[in-house]
Amino acid sequence: MLAYPDIDPVAVSLGPLEIHWYGLMYVVGFVGAWWLGRRRADRLGLKPDDIGDMLFYGALGVVLGGRIGYALFYGLDRFLDNPLWIFQVWDGGMSFHGGLIGVLLAALLFARKHGLAFFQLTDFIAPLVPIGLGAGRIGNFINHELPGRVTDVPWALVFPGMGGQGRHPSSLYQFFLEGVVLFSVLWFASQTPRRRGFISGLFLVCYGLFRFLSEFFRRPDPQLGFIAFGWLTMGQLLSLPMIIAGAGLILWSRRNAVDDARAAAGDSV
Repeated sequence: MLAYPDIDPVAVSLGPLEIHWYGLMYVVGFVGAWWLGRRRADRLGLKPDDIGDMLFYGALGVVLGGRIGYALFYGLDRFLDNPLWIFQVWDGGMSFHGGLIGVLLAALLFARKHGLAFFQLTDFIAPLVPIGLGAGRIGNFINHELPGRVTDVPWALVFPGMGGQGRHPSSLYQFFLEGVVLFSVLWFASQTPRRRGFISGLFLVCYGLFRFLSEFFRRPDPQLGFIAFGWLTMGQLLSLPMIIAGAGLILWSRRNAVDDARAAAGDSV
């Protein structure tokens, strides 16, 4: 077993001001998406400066959707007992699945504002998302979050405050799958024009499968435990609709013409 790296979650301390590594990971995700998005802006008929506007919409969707989703999916009892708890962002966390819903709603608003088809925009956004996902998992690792299940593999880590048992470094598994692998698949697939909806469907299928798999190595949320069959977690349950919807979207995309990488805006789906 290996000792968990002793990394101070506070990256920079300036008097009463503390900048946490987890917050910096959000910055890395948004800046990376902004930079790569600007390089491909002409694919949507947008100006590079429009990408900043798009990221603003996305940031609101991530934060609001992520927090509301966490309250509904992972802390419903606490939320019902004290609705103001949802604003206590330091107590609890964020839900990817809630953040995804928030981003989709934000994308719908942005698409309407700029005269874009919804799936035209989501196909553009999908390859940018894994940057933030991967960075977020590194933030989880630094914060000692998302402990894995007990194991005796040689690379098992002893998590602080969780006894002397070795556990899977599940956040690093998720960093690799949801960050590195997912980005590589989507970036490669989107290098050439695809049928509208295909890249969005590929994102849903791949993320859903990766998350479903990684949950077998991650400790179930202590407030929920296994929710069915003695092994199914909430993360896996929420990933199943993603996989199904993604597969359906890929099949549906076969009905569409190949989306010109620089198609004029205004088509609707």
